[in-house]
Amino acid sequence: MTESTATAAPAETGPVLARLSVLDRWLPAWIIAAMVLGLALGRFIPGLAGALDAVKIGSVSVPIAIGLLVMMYPVLAKVRYTDTGHVLTDKRLMITSLVINWVVAPAFMFVLAWVFLPDLPEYRTGLIIVGLARCIAMVLIWNDLACGDREAAAVLVAINSVFQVVAFGALGWFYLQTLPSWLGLPTTSAEFSIVTIMLSVLVFLGIPLLAGFLTRTIGEKRKGRDWYENKLLPKLGPFALYGLLFTIVILFALQGNTIADRPLDVVRIAVPLLIYFAVTFTTGMVAGRLLGLGYPRTTTLAFTAAGNNFELAIAVAIATFGVTSGQALAGVVGPLIEVPVLVGLVYVALWARKFYPAERSEAQSDPEVVSS
Repeated sequence: MTESTATAAPAETGPVLARLSVLDRWLPAWIIAAMVLGLALGRFIPGLAGALDAVKIGSVSVPIAIGLLVMMYPVLAKVRYTDTGHVLTDKRLMITSLVINWVVAPAFMFVLAWVFLPDLPEYRTGLIIVGLARCIAMVLIWNDLACGDREAAAVLVAINSVFQVVAFGALGWFYLQTLPSWLGLPTTSAEFSIVTIMLSVLVFLGIPLLAGFLTRTIGEKRKGRDWYENKLLPKLGPFALYGLLFTIVILFALQGNTIADRPLDVVRIAVPLLIYFAVTFTTGMVAGRLLGLGYPRTTTLAFTAAGNNFELAIAVAIATFGVTSGQALAGVVGPLIEVPVLVGLVYVALWARKFYPAERSEAQSDPEVVSS
């Protein structure tokens, strides 16, 4: 939202979407344009995808990392880190988030993968890996756009990061080998590199988190909170959108040929992903409403449940099965479906806001999004 709408009271009359700035209201159009541009670049510029893919540090794609860091930094600079302590005391939010993220969502993706891709083991395995990689990056963008609780989002993302390092390998072994064996289904052998997982967490969360924390701490100490939030943040805000669009262009450019050459495979992978995003998001929204978490934290719960760490899923699939594998393609299709779907869910969340009672936590929430 623009600076003028950021101070609007939650009880203001009129549709929430009508109070969005022109830039925010047309966000789906910018994202669709970025997708089309990326596909066109990847399809019609020979060697571009290979050149982009070759620019890596270890398993981390430098172009994607640059886009994500530019996208993440302004959002994390907005977080009031001194206010995050109260989030940890909200046991309803903490427990519900852990259960949905690490029990419900991976199990649901396992079921969807076997129901929709029983004859395509590579894609099935790739989807299961996507389900295990809980979101630690783009979820902050979707949460901010939907006026969620920034401090809660920062805490939940940090917790997901810790669980990712600790639990990803064990859950991969369980869902690819142990559970299929118990059910009499074919198993998949896969060894996940803890270094790959830790590097993903460090690059895609650690660096922008540290930068955002230092920016706020130093900025407030030298100039005060009023200057920081009313002068500096509005200048940093648009860069989150620029980073998002740049990342989308790069992702689509990398897979332009694959998507064009294997459209039916992409559709088969996309169907369970669409169901997954819709159901996990709805589960978070309904659970938050039933628990009385209020709109900001309910929205944060829903988006942290629906989003996935596609950077990690792609990196793990490529490192384990190869860059041309079906597992890698399934990992890449993940964000290609996730981005437009979660943008749509931002608008669904804003529409559903009227069904959530205004609480003290909502009144304190600053509904300012990336384009401010």
